[in-house]
Amino acid sequence: MKNVFTNRNYRLVFFGALVSELGAILYSFAVSFYILEISDNNALLQGVYLAVCGAVLLLATPIGGVLGDRFNKAHIMFICDYIKGGLILIATLMMLLFRGNTAHIVILFAAGILGNAVSGIFSPAAGALLPHIVEDEQLQQGNSYFSIRSSLQSILGVVLAGVLYAALDIKALFLIVGLAYVASGVSEMFIRYEHKQPEERLTLKVALSDMGDGLRYLKSQKAIMAMMGAIVFINFFMSPIFNNFLPYFVKTDIAGAPSYLFERVLTPELWLSVIEVLFGVSSLVGAAILSTKAQSDKVGFKVAVRIALEAAIMALVTVAYWILVAGNVSLNAFLVFFCVTALLTGCIIVFVNIPINTALMRVVERDKLSKVSSIISITAQGLMPISSVLAGAVLQYLGSTVLLTVCSLGFAAAAAAMLFNKRVREI
Repeated sequence: MKNVFTNRNYRLVFFGALVSELGAILYSFAVSFYILEISDNNALLQGVYLAVCGAVLLLATPIGGVLGDRFNKAHIMFICDYIKGGLILIATLMMLLFRGNTAHIVILFAAGILGNAVSGIFSPAAGALLPHIVEDEQLQQGNSYFSIRSSLQSILGVVLAGVLYAALDIKALFLIVGLAYVASGVSEMFIRYEHKQPEERLTLKVALSDMGDGLRYLKSQKAIMAMMGAIVFINFFMSPIFNNFLPYFVKTDIAGAPSYLFERVLTPELWLSVIEVLFGVSSLVGAAILSTKAQSDKVGFKVAVRIALEAAIMALVTVAYWILVAGNVSLNAFLVFFCVTALLTGCIIVFVNIPINTALMRVVERDKLSKVSSIISITAQGLMPISSVLAGAVLQYLGSTVLLTVCSLGFAAAAAAMLFNKRVREI
């Protein structure tokens, strides 16, 4: 099989995304800690921020699906990256002009809302571009290299984010992120592929009809619908672990401890970087393995088994936190244990995401791929804004042990439903 990197368009997409997603990692890392820092560790406020941004992303994604199937996907991508870069640069300027904590929270919320609206337009086009620029037999390899890139970004990005967050003013960090998005837009401007513009003029009625067309197509794909139904609840119970629990754990349990492992060389924020680096390393290894494997015709049951394994790991994390941290036995032992589970989780998630994405790209008709991917994205993430708010409230008023218990039980139930669903095995 010809290596996908010989394709010029693929290289442009790959390296453009490398720059912009590195900027996104820096931004999300900084915002998560900065909101906690200027709000006196208010986990509920952080949860509201995540929920509002997530809701805006979901509302904009169907529009992105319609636009992605009608207009040149590469053009949509570079325009969106220019806009996102501009928004962050404007937010940086506003934070220089208005220095109060309340003003900064308002600016972050405004930038998050507008930026996620643009991301909702960007994502369906970017997600549907790969089948238009590579051969069918290269899809798994192309997706695997994308995953390797994401893993490398996670490794380098979170380390860089931890160092820069400690060394630089937040406004300087945002300036770097804004310029990264602009640089990505420059790369994407040179992507070329054959695009056939629909003759029908886009109106509100046509846009609604296109959305309905995507929904009707998905309803006819019973196996995909079954898979997405399970993933909705899996994401609902898993996302609070990464988005809510980890930053809160760092700012309360690690930062508040009289001593912790490697405290002379690692700040509490850098411990989050360590965990995410380990996650990225294992993801990279998993993606590298998949990049050399032939594409499987059926992946549904294998994916369900891997998700069930992740449910078992989440249960062990919950028990370990309850005994070692909440029980004041050993914070250091939990840090070591969590690092091991991060290694396992990174590899499992890659062996779930890449086969599912590849299968969808092969099964779904190309002229419907942006619409269908936008609907799948909404379905998969539909309850995540609610989970962010609820998780923030649980952390604020009931603590980490309760949140981990609820998430692990819910994840286990969703994984079991997926494992025993016969439709899932058809994918």
